[in-house]
Amino acid sequence: MEKETSNGPTQPKEKLSLSSCMSASYRYGSISSEPEDNILSSAETISPKRAYIAVAVLCYVNLLNYMDRYTIAGVLPSIQQYFLISDSTSGLLQTVFICSFMLLAPVFGYLGDRYNRKLIMVFGMIAWIATTLSSSFVTEAYFWVLVLLRALVGTGEASYVTIAPTIIGDLFTGTKRTLMISFFYIFIPVGSGLGYIVAARIASVTGDWRWALRLNPILGGLGLVLLVFLIPNPPRGASENQGATCIERTTYWEDVKYLLRNRSFVWSSLGVTAMAFVTGALAFWTPTFLSRARVLQGLTPACSKEPCDPSDSYIFGGITVGTGIVGVVIGTSISRKLRNSVANADPLICAVGMLSSSPCLFIAIILAASSIPGTYACIGIGETLLSLNWAILADILLYVVIPTRRATAEALQIMVCHLLGDAGSPYLLGAISDALSKVKPDSPDWRFRSLEYSVLLCPFIGVLGGLFFLMTALYIKADRKAAEMLMKGETPVQDESTADSA
Repeated sequence: MEKETSNGPTQPKEKLSLSSCMSASYRYGSISSEPEDNILSSAETISPKRAYIAVAVLCYVNLLNYMDRYTIAGVLPSIQQYFLISDSTSGLLQTVFICSFMLLAPVFGYLGDRYNRKLIMVFGMIAWIATTLSSSFVTEAYFWVLVLLRALVGTGEASYVTIAPTIIGDLFTGTKRTLMISFFYIFIPVGSGLGYIVAARIASVTGDWRWALRLNPILGGLGLVLLVFLIPNPPRGASENQGATCIERTTYWEDVKYLLRNRSFVWSSLGVTAMAFVTGALAFWTPTFLSRARVLQGLTPACSKEPCDPSDSYIFGGITVGTGIVGVVIGTSISRKLRNSVANADPLICAVGMLSSSPCLFIAIILAASSIPGTYACIGIGETLLSLNWAILADILLYVVIPTRRATAEALQIMVCHLLGDAGSPYLLGAISDALSKVKPDSPDWRFRSLEYSVLLCPFIGVLGGLFFLMTALYIKADRKAAEMLMKGETPVQDESTADSA
């Protein structure tokens, strides 16, 4: 295979398809050197302009996904007042969404490595729009319907989030891919922050929290049209293969075994899981936690009817947007500067981000009872440090996993990080808060303290995540080299007994 010479969108000289080989004996997912006449000719040439437009569309839809994910958190006090539900029951709204998202991710990962990725995203987008819009019409007697619809929303998001990064990975390579991936993932914190702000603002203006759930489906309609007309379906591995390799046919179980032997993938997935636990729990509970802190300090009265005071959703959303942009830009810049001189720079940056954010978040939680500004300052620093990791984590997966297993890798990482991370953390913290609140059930002060003590679990999980990324740093160089050799049709030398520390 010719050495890669371009960092931009690739335009293969020969048309090819990496979806399958002509011989039935070939195994899907692994790469072998075969004569050029065994490679199917079905790929279209994708111009740089079209590739950049595709990234812009994918970023827009990613923005909407994360706005919707945290819309509920932005109006949570109003929802609690409307349905008269406890903290643990409130956390269930996020948990059921994440659970369906998590369980369906492997299904879409399997489909995304084998079938038309554009069509999968389009059908997922239709399901997301329908279920999100439907959830806005649930009345107070049917809370269980809202829970069910939030679970179905995860179906649409799973199809998109699993597949979209792999399309970007097949449109770009090298530093260009790192940059495009950073643009895509910068919309995670931006969308999350805007979810709080927009939801709180719409609920405040209309006096009805349900209108906050109706904006995203409207904007999603535009996203659906853009997906249909502007997104290509590039051949898997098009940016790296240049037509010199042939994809063999393997089973899904063989793909999974390959990923489980990939030490960098395993350890980084555990690090992402810890990060998901922290960010999921804090994202869901922080506005409510700070609202109770204001009541404790006598700054605002307790909410007795909806809509409740949205000021903390505005502030926390703004901080999330700002720190997310700054963190992703800083993390990506450091990665690009150090990657050529420090082979394991990416996981080390992630480790530093997690380990240094934990004390900031711990201080922020402790300060909430006495200083709201001090709490927001520490949250800002902590979120900036956590946001160093977003784009880097996606790039790690793309360069340690071969192209035909990337959707499966994305799906398995999503399943694990949500199963052990943010699928349960909002509910877990709510359940701990409810259990502690029974000690003094009639005390408004203790209602704050019970949530405070439950949220304190997050910084300790963050430290654990930092240790997982340090383990990733031991193996990243060897695993990246192994993936590159497989892309060239070579068999990598397996050395399971030693860790690479370079």
